[in-house]
Amino acid sequence: MKKQKPMSQDWFATARTLSEALPYLQRYAGAIVVIKFGGHAMGDAEEMASFARDIVLMRQVGVNPVIVHGGGPMINEMLGKLNIQSDFVRGKRVTDAATMQVVEMVLSGLVNKRIVQAIQDEGGRAVGLSGKDGGMVTCEADDPELGLVGRPVEIDTDLLQHLFTGGFIPVIAPLGMGREGETYNINGDTAAGAIAAALKADRLLLLTDTAGVKDENGDVVTQLSPDHVQDLTNKGVIAGGMIPKTETALAAIAGGVRAVVILDGRAPNACLLELFTDHGAGSIIRDTAPLVQPQG
Repeated sequence: MKKQKPMSQDWFATARTLSEALPYLQRYAGAIVVIKFGGHAMGDAEEMASFARDIVLMRQVGVNPVIVHGGGPMINEMLGKLNIQSDFVRGKRVTDAATMQVVEMVLSGLVNKRIVQAIQDEGGRAVGLSGKDGGMVTCEADDPELGLVGRPVEIDTDLLQHLFTGGFIPVIAPLGMGREGETYNINGDTAAGAIAAALKADRLLLLTDTAGVKDENGDVVTQLSPDHVQDLTNKGVIAGGMIPKTETALAAIAGGVRAVVILDGRAPNACLLELFTDHGAGSIIRDTAPLVQPQG
């Protein structure tokens, strides 16, 4: 007869964590959570696998995750190999016809399918799409100087709703179509915010390579209102690459998203910490402060 192995403290800690997560699991059952995936984690195999595992777990417990991804470094690498010059205006890539072909190839092909494969390797069922599929994202030109860079003006969520019903995880490349059939490149944060607003998502998670929105002292602000964000922006505290992220957050909230979280995608299990623990992660932006902590 085999002796029963003594229980380790790790097992007790795991059981306690699962028990403590129950209210959050119940809270998010059936919720739509849009996640903008980008930054360092996209280029690291272990971090990609960890992210994919978290997404599969979210779907397993009844959350409807939607992944919208970027791919700037991969686009830069391919443009370099093809000797295609790429210029930027105010931080956005000028996209002519030749650049657009590379952008679509890299985003809809290489990057999108890597994420799909990572999710399926962890036991999930993912479907790779771009905003062009099913007429999901209709765009207008963002700025004549930028060429084929689009601003979403209409989002059709029918295809996504069908995927939710079938238990699939949508993985969306940030591309859209114009009214004349032209293809537009869309900023990944902007695309995620527009899709989240159209879905009236419970959460929009913007994964970055920083810990969140910081105050004048360099400390992460864990909870902000839109007015607080505007004040920090007017003072120049929110600056540089954080501005488009907070602008996306404010537009998403105005469009009906319950809350937006800007968090460090390099942190292990960042999405799970935000949704299913009382610790939370990063900076949460919403219209009203919660009656009870947590960020989740």
